[in-house]
Amino acid sequence: MTHPLNIVWNPSEGIDLGFFMIRYYSLMFVIAFGLGWFLMKKMFERENESIDKLDSLFVWTVLATLIGARLGHVLFYDWEYFRNHLLEIFLPFKLEPEFQFTGFQGLASHGAAIAIIIAMYYYSKMILKRPLLWILDRVVIPVASGAIFVRIGNFMNSEIIGNETTSTFGIRFLHDQFSKNEAVNATQIANPADAYTAIATDPKFANLLAQVPAKHPTQLYEAFCYIFVFAILYFLYWKTNARLKSGYLFGLFLVLLFVVRFIVEFVKESQGGFESALGYFSTGQWLSIPFIIIGLFFIIRAQRNPLAAS
Repeated sequence: MTHPLNIVWNPSEGIDLGFFMIRYYSLMFVIAFGLGWFLMKKMFERENESIDKLDSLFVWTVLATLIGARLGHVLFYDWEYFRNHLLEIFLPFKLEPEFQFTGFQGLASHGAAIAIIIAMYYYSKMILKRPLLWILDRVVIPVASGAIFVRIGNFMNSEIIGNETTSTFGIRFLHDQFSKNEAVNATQIANPADAYTAIATDPKFANLLAQVPAKHPTQLYEAFCYIFVFAILYFLYWKTNARLKSGYLFGLFLVLLFVVRFIVEFVKESQGGFESALGYFSTGQWLSIPFIIIGLFFIIRAQRNPLAAS
């Protein structure tokens, strides 16, 4: 039997500037959108498209990503709760049983994908004045790069983790095992950050550390695979004529990204949703299947019509 590397993951909340805390998850989103803007700028320049239209694209994409991801989580994963707490869908805090700031913890990539496609439809018609597939074939490249940083942000937050494992890839997610209150109560150390550090490093709390199992770092698995998804799309756009095949890059993105998601789900902890009703697969896997089928359709369509206007 193999054993985990025994890495205890105990990250800080973010970069403390003294007067302001830059949380890692937020920072990853900023990097993702900033890099996405840069990549789209290069493509717009290549296609002789007005750079002035980039600002609108940026706003539409950001809003679609955040709103779609939030609604996706609410509808696909936690509707039983939110149908009785409708205000909390768009509020970063809970009202019951007592007021508690939570932030927007639930963001689903499937919801973001749907919302981005819808937003790109209106953007292509109202602002870009080009076919929908033209913008979809290009926007998937920065979306793929952004997915890398979002999953790194999930890793920093110790969320969306995998099942317990005895493999060498196992990581002990301290924050997943103990909430802030639990860490404080167990150690009698008032500051949560100090409490976590004590559990991780102080032999006096070895019994608490022993309760933390090693789990698959599924966020890193996905982030690593998304690097290749991005690299493939980037290469095909810049080094081949794939951009001229309407829908090809969009379809390939859907297939590659959601196949990765489908496979990683096998070692990921359940995120809830409707999987108990359907069985066989997780909610994330069931939601990935339609995207893979749609992607295959666009790949086949583009190959059969290689000269279709993009």
